[in-house]
This record gives sequence, C-alpha cells and structure tokens, in this order.
Amino acid sequence: MYDWTMSLAGTRHADRALAGVSFVESSFFPIPPDVLLIPMVIRRRDHWFRLALLCTLASVLGAFLGYAIGMFLFEAIGRPILAFYGKEDAFEQVAGWYNTWGGWGVLFAAITPFPYKVLTIFSGATGLNFLVFTIVSIIGRAFRFFLVAFLLKLYGEPIRLFIEKYLGLLFTLFMLLLIGGFYLVKFAL
Repeated sequence: MYDWTMSLAGTRHADRALAGVSFVESSFFPIPPDVLLIPMVIRRRDHWFRLALLCTLASVLGAFLGYAIGMFLFEAIGRPILAFYGKEDAFEQVAGWYNTWGGWGVLFAAITPFPYKVLTIFSGATGLNFLVFTIVSIIGRAFRFFLVAFLLKLYGEPIRLFIEKYLGLLFTLFMLLLIGGFYLVKFAL
C-alpha cells in the first residue's frame, strides 16, 4: 500500500491523490499524506505552499468525517477502526478525560506521528466541542504540513531523509514539552 501511495506522486493526478489520501488518512486510511507530500514538493519546490495548503484543507475535511464516524457510527464503524489500530480498549479509559483535555490530544495527534484518525473518531464519539476540534485540527495539521513543505522547499532532497527519520520524533518531543509546560503552569505554579 505504501508503494502504491508513493507511485501516485509522479502521476498527472498527483494533486487529487494528495487531497484524497489527506482526506481519508484523517478518518481511516493507514498511510500518512507525507508519503505523497514529500516527493511532490521535491519535484515542484515552487508549489510548496499550494501543496501544503491542499494537504491541510483535505486533512481537516477528512477529520470531520472521522468526527462523524465517532459521533454517528461509532459502534458500527468507529469501534472496528479503533480495533484495527489496537485502540478499542482505550476508549472507555479515555472518554471522561478526553472531554476535558481532548483539544490537546487532537493537537498532539495532528502534529505527531500518532494516528490522527484515532483521535478524530474519539472526538466524535465523546462529543468533544466541535469548534475546539476544528481549531486545533487546523492549527496542528497546518503546522505539520507547512513545516514539512517549507523545509523541503528550502533544502530539497537532502532534508528528505532527516524529515522521514527524525521529524516525527521532534514533533512528539515538541508537543510533550508544550503540553507539559501548560500543565506545569496550571498545576504547579
């Protein structure tokens, strides 16, 4: 599936493929849009902004589908998708906490390699405030895709290996520090 997704980057339908993969990845597809975004930006570095914007918008629209799956179809569709990702048992444990802190969870998943679709479904299933969900999805997805595209625009192929190997880890560390800092300010000071 990864090879098939990568092969789409070189076709005349690459933009539609990027939008499609970005959309479905936010609700159920296992391959992140980065596998298309990276080679597309490397091939057309002057289009980095448009490609990042396309990726962001399609991803946020796809997140709305994930939210709807969680809200309206959790038992029929949402629970099996969560089971596929090994997260079905976590739902009961997380539901109460999630309505209070879910915005941070969505932001974390939108930026890091954590499966974003899991939290889009959680958000709908637990009834996370839709405005909060939308705002953090836009911020998180834009941050992730624009940073990747901008780095590729500046440095091209040499930065690709760094992005593929380390950027997910750096995003995760950044989010842990950010959330930890807010937690520290709220509860320790």
